[in-house]
Amino acid sequence: MTGTPGANLLAREADLVIAVGTRLGDFTTASKTAFQNPGVRFININVAEVDAHKQAALPLVADARTTLEELRNALEDLRVDDPYASRISSLKKEWEAEANRLFSVKHGPPLSQGEVIGIVTQFARPEDVMVCAAGSLPGDLHKLWQTHQPRGYHMEYGYSCMGYEIAGGLGIKMADPSREVYVMVGDGSYLMLSSEIVTSLQEGYKLNVIVLDNHGFSSIGGLSQAVGSGGFGTDFRYRRPDSGQLDGKTLPVDFVANAASLGAQAVRAVTCGDLERALEEARRQDRTAVIVVEVDKEMRVPGYESWWDVPVAEVSQREAVQNARAQYEKARKKERYFL
Repeated sequence: MTGTPGANLLAREADLVIAVGTRLGDFTTASKTAFQNPGVRFININVAEVDAHKQAALPLVADARTTLEELRNALEDLRVDDPYASRISSLKKEWEAEANRLFSVKHGPPLSQGEVIGIVTQFARPEDVMVCAAGSLPGDLHKLWQTHQPRGYHMEYGYSCMGYEIAGGLGIKMADPSREVYVMVGDGSYLMLSSEIVTSLQEGYKLNVIVLDNHGFSSIGGLSQAVGSGGFGTDFRYRRPDSGQLDGKTLPVDFVANAASLGAQAVRAVTCGDLERALEEARRQDRTAVIVVEVDKEMRVPGYESWWDVPVAEVSQREAVQNARAQYEKARKKERYFL
């Protein structure tokens, strides 16, 4: 569901899918819409028998590495045909061009989230580690982050635990103090568990924390808008006494002051140049550094050639919900069940 267009197009047409160590959940299968070839078949490599049998697959209940090594030996001379290989290459180049566009849209300020990811991607060294967990960032990083070495990309993606980011980054830094750790976190998640900055300072484990401030819960806000509910309750705003609604002025949360009060070296970056300079300064620091960047929550990295089954209210007086329901029922018809 958070994949690139080329990968999703190839998945849609594939006649054979080898699934390695996956539960084949709703994100992985785009809510059972990813694989549309009428004759598609699956081989599932998994230590869990229940997952190995999904999609009516040929189950290989075994260790992933051992099985892949045996398959590689057995299929040593097998190659896809030249036109297929050429198409893969072309789709890859098209995605690289799209990623470069997202990195350089020259939006704002406030910057776009894609621009921030692009700047950090270009600044980080191959041995550095990226950490994230919840919100729209995991999906955007899934598409855009470029990992160069093993253990360089750490996502708590199973349960989307808000607040995991800084604590998880601390654990990674403790496991390998030689590597720079970049924690990318939204303002909503930061408010859940920023206190672990104190632990990083107490124990002498330096982190680089980039806080993307969009004044609310942008990920769930976008999802709310998609189902016709208008982003209800997802902005950090005052409740107005006259209306009783959370539609007052934006809450002036000072994340720089908050991080500084915990002992971190903290700065605000407004422009691309500010962020580049802040990253340089953070690298020179010997203690945890926090960079706060305001981003435009309406400038999202889009989805590509995919869909996620999020039910929409069947009965509503809101026209936006009614329209979203009609689109939802149309999209559900593409779901496939393999028996």
